[in-house]
Amino acid sequence: MTATESQTEVQPADAPEERPALEIPAALPLQPEDPPRVGEFWLRGRLGANAAGYLYTASDETGRHVVVAMMTEGSADDAAARDRFVNAVDDLPEDAVLGHNDSDDDDLALWVAVGPIREDDGSSAASDERLIAERRGEEILSAVLMDRIPQIGKLRGPEFRHYWESRRRPGLFRIWPLPWPNALRPASRWALAFALLTMALIMALAVFLAWLLFRHAQPLEPEPVIPTPTSTATVTVTPTTPPPGTGTGSGSPSVTVSPSPVPTDIPTTLPSGSIPTATDPGDKF
Repeated sequence: MTATESQTEVQPADAPEERPALEIPAALPLQPEDPPRVGEFWLRGRLGANAAGYLYTASDETGRHVVVAMMTEGSADDAAARDRFVNAVDDLPEDAVLGHNDSDDDDLALWVAVGPIREDDGSSAASDERLIAERRGEEILSAVLMDRIPQIGKLRGPEFRHYWESRRRPGLFRIWPLPWPNALRPASRWALAFALLTMALIMALAVFLAWLLFRHAQPLEPEPVIPTPTSTATVTVTPTTPPPGTGTGSGSPSVTVSPSPVPTDIPTTLPSGSIPTATDPGDKF
C-alpha cells in the first residue's frame, strides 16, 4: 500500500484521550532505624530523604494508601524547624491531610500523612495521586530545610548551613500498644500460632520426661536422727581390784549398763545421819 492509498483514522471528538500511566518509582526497603508504624499508618518503604526528614509509603488497616513525611532527629530538636513544618502542613488542603501527630510532643518527631492514594491498578489516576502526594511531602520537607526560598541580594560570606544537618537519623517515635500483632497477615498469624503451639508441646514433653527421671530419686542427704529421752542409756565402768594377800585377780573391769532415770518432779533427799556412798573407786581404800 502506497502513501496515497493510506487513510488516516479520525477519532471522534468526544472520545476520551488515553495517555500512558506514569511510572511510579519503587520504594526502597525500610532500614532498622525506621519506625514500623506512626499513628495508625504502617510504613512500607522509603520514597526519599533529605536533611530535614524522610518520605515513606504507608497504609492503614482499612487499606488507605498515603505518603508519610517525618522529620529527622536533628530537625525535630529545632523549634524553628518544627514551626516551619507545622506551617507547611497548614498550607495544604484539608482533604489532603489524613493524619498527623500533635505539635506539642516536643520529645517526638513531627509527621504527617498526605493522600489519599487509590490502589495502584496501573491507571493514570492512581499514578497522579501518588505523584501529587509525593510532591506535597517534598514541599513540606523543603520548607523545613528552606532550600527553595529565593535568594535575596548577593551571596557573601560563608555558605549557610543548618547546625542539625548532620543528624539525619529518623526522629524519635512512640508506639503503644506494640504493633507486631496487627502487622501480621492471616498466613503469618497461622504460622505464629503453630510456632507457639509447638513450643508449648516441647515444654510439656520436657516437664514430663523430667518427672519420669526423678520421681524415684533418693534424697541427697539422710534425715537427721533426733534422740529421745527414753532411748538414752548410762554406761558405768567399775574396775575390780582384789584385796591385798588374796592373789592376783583378773583385773578386768566390770561394765554395767543401766538405763537413765526418767526425770520426775519429786525431789530426792537422803535420810539424816546417813553417809553418802563414794562413787570414786579410790575412796574405798
